[in-house]
Amino acid sequence: MATENRSSPNRFARLLGVGSYRPGRLVGNEKICRLIDSDSAWIEARSGIVTRHFADPEETIPVMGAKAAQKALSAAGLTPADVSCVIVSTMSYLHQAPPASAACAAELGVGGAAAFDLGAACAGFSHGLAVAGSLVTSRQAEHVLVVGSERMSDIIDPTDRSTAFIFGDGAGAAVVGPSTEPGIGRAVWGTDTEHLRAIEQSRSFVELRHDPTMRWPFLEMAGPEVFRWAIGAVAEVCGRALEAAGATVDDIEAFVPHQANVRIIDRLVKAMGLPASVEVARTVRDDGNVSGASIPLALDTLIASGRVRPGALVLTAGFGSGLSYSAQVVVAP
Repeated sequence: MATENRSSPNRFARLLGVGSYRPGRLVGNEKICRLIDSDSAWIEARSGIVTRHFADPEETIPVMGAKAAQKALSAAGLTPADVSCVIVSTMSYLHQAPPASAACAAELGVGGAAAFDLGAACAGFSHGLAVAGSLVTSRQAEHVLVVGSERMSDIIDPTDRSTAFIFGDGAGAAVVGPSTEPGIGRAVWGTDTEHLRAIEQSRSFVELRHDPTMRWPFLEMAGPEVFRWAIGAVAEVCGRALEAAGATVDDIEAFVPHQANVRIIDRLVKAMGLPASVEVARTVRDDGNVSGASIPLALDTLIASGRVRPGALVLTAGFGSGLSYSAQVVVAP
């Protein structure tokens, strides 16, 4: 069978636009504290989180993802007809068929595009950018929507003192398209399976099927273990991502890590020796940890507020259950 080499040394990929969506229901620490043995001051001191958004029933993962994607398309000057692939990163989608990506495409009015879900937890959006960049560079796709959309409130036990205050709901999206210059650096990614169960679902839904009286399989987390791993491993991964992009901390204008915890973010900034001139995303204070949606939500916030200019180099880093990680340098749209 004859094959055609459709790649080109002048064909690269970059972000063309970003967008975000936050549910309208804002939930403060005081409300969370009603069900756990804690207070607002303890939550803020431990995580930096003050508020988070919880989705209403009609704000499904595909619906929120489509709303964020529409904003990203508008920012890129594109329409749903221009989309050739939709990737949805999510760890909280409980309706497996049709896939969230296909439902999101339908909600947007995208027809005929490839659509698939990506499950890499809080590193999912970064993984999605790596995949999208490869699809565009190889001419397998022209414009790819990378969406992170989560309803973490569906999979968190509101009475669990270790997780109830951490997570929120929402969606973020980016459009990846062709460029004559590199716009998405090589991803430094992997999975540290020595900590495979540090963040895990308590049991399988199959068990719930066999015993309907069984407790719902909520997400559980060994917080201290994850904290120690993150501050030790993620800074090193970020350093390798900078090296892969031929950049240093002095070249980047913004750092957008997964919004897991302000204490983790602050420790990463210190460990990496980031200059004071680098804008650091800390939207976890207002959004909570939105898993696969946290990076695009934070990036859109920085861009919309003017804290990141078009063409700026931005270091992104996702990390979460698995323990999966992914970091890359991108050019801001």
